[in-house]
Amino acid sequence: MKQSSGYVSGMIGIAIFSGSLPATRLAETGFSPLFLTAARAALAALLGIALLSVFRQKRPQRSTLLPLTVVALGVVIGYPLLSACALQHIDAVRSAMWTGLLPLSTALFAVLRNGEHPSIRFWIFSLCGAAAVLFYALTQTHGGSLAGDGLMLAAILVCGLGYAEGASLSRNLGGWQVISWALILALPLMAVLAVACHPATWEQITLSAWGSLLYVAFFSMMLGFVFWYHGLAKGGIARIGQLQLLQPFGGLALSALILHEAIPPLLVGITCLVLLCVLGARRAA
Repeated sequence: MKQSSGYVSGMIGIAIFSGSLPATRLAETGFSPLFLTAARAALAALLGIALLSVFRQKRPQRSTLLPLTVVALGVVIGYPLLSACALQHIDAVRSAMWTGLLPLSTALFAVLRNGEHPSIRFWIFSLCGAAAVLFYALTQTHGGSLAGDGLMLAAILVCGLGYAEGASLSRNLGGWQVISWALILALPLMAVLAVACHPATWEQITLSAWGSLLYVAFFSMMLGFVFWYHGLAKGGIARIGQLQLLQPFGGLALSALILHEAIPPLLVGITCLVLLCVLGARRAA
């Protein structure tokens, strides 16, 4: 029952996260990567403060401050900033492809930080999915760059750490509480950066850029983590983390629909192969 609940929550989280990279690309038509990262975190932190106050949540114990800091560095600051910078060099379709490595990153940190021990078959399917993504990245240079691909790879690593750390904390604190407290820890720095890096003029910023900023702030930065951390805590970090192999599907579809970016046929084939690896990893786990 817990695993079923975990899979449902995880799928909702992935559906929300699928829109993050296309929305970030669209938001960057009006905002710089640094301002976008800071503003989305600051806005989400205000929502977190409101929720914690309304539901009268106690402050976390001192022993959780370091893990919460790791979560903040990984998913509040690291991944949003690195992926936003990457989108200055590569398109959203290619960046979405890189998210296929998130399950392997999350599973590795689940073993290192949380002592999980997935089966050999699980690792085989996980590595096959990651290998398919790397094969495409190394053989297809269209739309890619060394800087953009490197930034996305770094983003995937810090995000996997943040996911694993946050999932472990959410077993005691709760999913939305973890991301709320992590956002609050980062708020002083993010507020200063948002003020320091604000656009020189606001008049030319489009409604689509503003809407995308609100999406990555309230959905990608808050609501998605509510479902995602709940799913990881209930179903197992490594096991539920494999659902991230499905994220490129949503990212590709939204990039084509919203940004009108072309999807190479080979990328569709690679993504389908990755889907098979998700199903195999789930059965093996």
